[in-house]
Amino acid sequence: MAKNFYEILGVKKDATPEQIKKAYRKLARKYHPDISKEVDAEEKMQEINVAYDTLSNDEKKKQYDFELEHPNGFNHFDSGSNQYYQNTQGNHEQYDFSGFEDLFGRFGTGFGGSDYGYQRDQRQQHRSFKGDDQHASLDIDLDIAFHGSTQNITLQIPTLNAYGEAEVQRKTLEVKIPKGMKDGQQIRLSGQGQTGINGGTNGDLYIEIRYKHTEKIRVDGADIYQSIDVAPWETALGQAIEIQTPAGNKVQVNLPKNSRTGQQLRLKDKGIPSKTPGHLYLLLNIVNPPANTEAEQAAYQVFADAFTHFKPRQS
Repeated sequence: MAKNFYEILGVKKDATPEQIKKAYRKLARKYHPDISKEVDAEEKMQEINVAYDTLSNDEKKKQYDFELEHPNGFNHFDSGSNQYYQNTQGNHEQYDFSGFEDLFGRFGTGFGGSDYGYQRDQRQQHRSFKGDDQHASLDIDLDIAFHGSTQNITLQIPTLNAYGEAEVQRKTLEVKIPKGMKDGQQIRLSGQGQTGINGGTNGDLYIEIRYKHTEKIRVDGADIYQSIDVAPWETALGQAIEIQTPAGNKVQVNLPKNSRTGQQLRLKDKGIPSKTPGHLYLLLNIVNPPANTEAEQAAYQVFADAFTHFKPRQS
């Protein structure tokens, strides 16, 4: 065996899966070609991917450990990594995937595990293998849920060539993101996954759509949760307020009298316009105005005098 996978990752043979993953992430941060200043970063990253793909898979690890203990009983061991890292760029705005560390941690060996490197005999060398499916996530702005978009995605995919050797394949794809995609829903690109071996069909590429959360907005499936700042008198008196929804529309909302911070109002079917529309949930946040002037302080004093019976810290 030319290289010891444990030595490549810098772990002991009895390392736990958590220790192996931790070592892999540390090395990935150091040698990732997009950020590393090492001259051999790309070659190192391929080496690290192959080692991790093997040691993070129970079946592959058992086979590899057996071959380590019986070095004369096998010709070679090779394991292809199906991890990949990527970035995306829209027509007018830069969109990034969640980052290589998150991708590696989130999907782990979900990019693969295959028998491509186990060419044990002449017959298996000529067998056809379907390429593995690939998975990725794409963080996008929420307005795309209401209008749709087309993005160009550039991929760098460690793969195996005809000789079973790891190499990097680069390709750019145009991805159409339709209106109404739910958070967590996937887009399938047929035949854009791992390349098939010996004439086998290519795998598919699955891109998980994730909407960017902000301080005021988060998304769960097709439902949207939006924090709305309101004045104390608006909630106390049950006044009507105008808000702008994530879709860009302005709507009138009647607040319930004496509503409180954290109270939730539902606007039916105002969430993501999927086949089954989601809802828009307004989370009320009462904001007290500052009392900077004498008049403002006097107004607060009048308010205090009117509510002498109110004991906010009384259990």
